[in-house]
Amino acid sequence: MPSLPREMLERPLPLRQGIGIAHDAVGTKDPQAQAYYDQGLAYLHSYVWIEAARSFHQALRLDPMLAMADVGLSYAYVELNAPADARAALDRARSLAAGATAHDRRHIDLRVMQMTAEDGGASALAAYRTALDGMVAAFPADEELLLLRGLAESADPSERGQGSVPAAIPYYEKARALAPAHFAAHHYLTHAFENSGRAADALKSGEAYAKMAPQVPHAVHMLGHELRRAGRIADAIKEFERADRLEAQYLADEHVPAAHDWHYHHNLDLLGTSYQYVGRMMKAEELLKRSFELPSNTVEQELNKREWPVFLRARGRPREALAAADVMRSHSSRLVQAMGHVQAGLARLALRQFDVAATDANTALGLLRGRVSVEGAGLVAPSLRQLQGELFLLTGQREKGRSALKQTVKELRALPGPDNWAQTTFTLEEIARTARDATDWELAAWVAQQMSEHDPNYAGTRDALALVKKE
Repeated sequence: MPSLPREMLERPLPLRQGIGIAHDAVGTKDPQAQAYYDQGLAYLHSYVWIEAARSFHQALRLDPMLAMADVGLSYAYVELNAPADARAALDRARSLAAGATAHDRRHIDLRVMQMTAEDGGASALAAYRTALDGMVAAFPADEELLLLRGLAESADPSERGQGSVPAAIPYYEKARALAPAHFAAHHYLTHAFENSGRAADALKSGEAYAKMAPQVPHAVHMLGHELRRAGRIADAIKEFERADRLEAQYLADEHVPAAHDWHYHHNLDLLGTSYQYVGRMMKAEELLKRSFELPSNTVEQELNKREWPVFLRARGRPREALAAADVMRSHSSRLVQAMGHVQAGLARLALRQFDVAATDANTALGLLRGRVSVEGAGLVAPSLRQLQGELFLLTGQREKGRSALKQTVKELRALPGPDNWAQTTFTLEEIARTARDATDWELAAWVAQQMSEHDPNYAGTRDALALVKKE
């Protein structure tokens, strides 16, 4: 995906309040440079990549020898789709390492090892973890090392926290105890608890994160995550609305195009689907359509645009869903193209155009299994299996359809995190609707029961159970 304009990432900025406290004493004698470094660090910990880059650039203007600011830029640039700039920043940090403090040299060396691991190879990741273990043992008062060690528990060496695994929790808890004013441990614990199925603990950490960083949209948004998962949908909507206001104000004040802020899109999606959940369909349509029409510089957010055709199909508007899928099919990314064909195929099923739906399914499969493998194909696989299962079911191949759809339901319900949980709710509803259309009441009853176990508070769950009982 395209990277952002350099001018946007280098603009001067003020020191800000309400973004959470993060402090790591780095090798500078300039207190302002230290303050801007800390601000960049705080923004990194909250995934505010643009402002992190701006803060590190400001620190370097104040102290061009501050190697750790270049280390910070190496993280920000990776997330901003500028890998060459990330490498250049880390090379500058390495060139300054000889004159850096021992603390800074440690962190430079670790970042080099991490980026090596990001390039591939289990041995490189193991070496990075071993080095971190040694650093944590030697410098137990460095909470940033503990946070890095928690992140490194993931099988993905580029993990930034959202995919935190249960094994990361002890490291984050140690960091939280060591530096109670540092918000990042609460943020990462929120994700780790989500991914571990510990909803009550995730809500507690999410509340702490939002309280400590009240001006960060992602912090407010994360609280909305946990409230929605806890069944407090009205409270969740308030937090998503608050995050939307913060995002809109930031974009206006800093003259950042909405297309360049991944989180603005993401929050719109969750706010829109939350409105959909409670039946506020006009509001849901407004936001999901707006999000769909905004270009994004991340493939994952482009994939999330499937929520618009899903919404349109749920509203009984398959032709409009097909038009939306056509937009995705024309994308430059093969992964997004594949998702577009899946969404088109599902719309074709609603239109009873089974042969064309089968062609879309095969095209999606071909895109994912081409001569060059597509990174992230697993993100499309459950949706493709849903299409294949529904196609089998509606064309008289009942057992094949049941098998594929039951496997899809089980896989979707096992996915961690509240985003997947919410998307699964609507997917189960669609599968139940297809089962009823195919007069497969046995499958419809099974899916309705899965909906009840997955989310008993959703009105669509009660409808699915009632329709099965009526038969």
